[in-house]
Amino acid sequence: MPSDVETLQPERISTDPAQSLFPLKVRQLVYNVGKQRLIDGIDLTIEKDRRTIIMGPNGAGKSLLLRLLHGLLTPTEGEICWGETPRVDQARQRQALVFQRPVLLRRSVGANLCFALKLRRYTRAEREERLRHILELASLSHLADRPARVLSQGEQQRVAVARALVLEPEVLLLDEPTVSLDPVSVEAIEELILAVHRRGTKIILVTHDMAQARRLADEVVFLEQGRVVEHSLSRQFFQQPSAATAHIYGSSRVVL
Repeated sequence: MPSDVETLQPERISTDPAQSLFPLKVRQLVYNVGKQRLIDGIDLTIEKDRRTIIMGPNGAGKSLLLRLLHGLLTPTEGEICWGETPRVDQARQRQALVFQRPVLLRRSVGANLCFALKLRRYTRAEREERLRHILELASLSHLADRPARVLSQGEQQRVAVARALVLEPEVLLLDEPTVSLDPVSVEAIEELILAVHRRGTKIILVTHDMAQARRLADEVVFLEQGRVVEHSLSRQFFQQPSAATAHIYGSSRVVL
């Protein structure tokens, strides 16, 4: 099973902060498996400041799109351009991806977070400072010395998000990070997502949870059968659905 650790690279990468990753432009994106087309000609332009929520029914291509954006999969056709960064693998150095289910090392919570920093060759002083900061941000300081794998499912997922954030990514991609979690754990992770967004991290999150989308979304990208059928601001999405998506959710789309 993949984990967000797998997206890390073995050495520190110097990046030019003036070289923006936005707007993210996706043009005629196609992804095939054998003869089956799973992503079918997606066109998107995504700006930095909004929290972008990707939604759609099961099998719509949400998780595939996230992996394509992060460079874990190679498109069959089309182009992904992260702002002024010419290659997706270069852009990935400035991103982090958290999967549905955390895969944690057989180490303490603190050691799980430090592992990511050691891969990037941060000094011990740098590691200690970043570790202290992210433990406080994620409300995990009291669990720093606890073995990560004995924690509750919600706590483990919070560790996975914190491990992604310890490298201070410019973009945080999350693939249904609160699936099957209890309400308290969902609230804790959503608060962490909102906190890092306020600090300037771009959020792109996949969810099938309509209530969560309402709480977190600034804009919604709605997929069906590998295609974008709606891309709109959240208020418009929930109050004035397009004909293409209204038939999927019906009156449940109208809230607020």
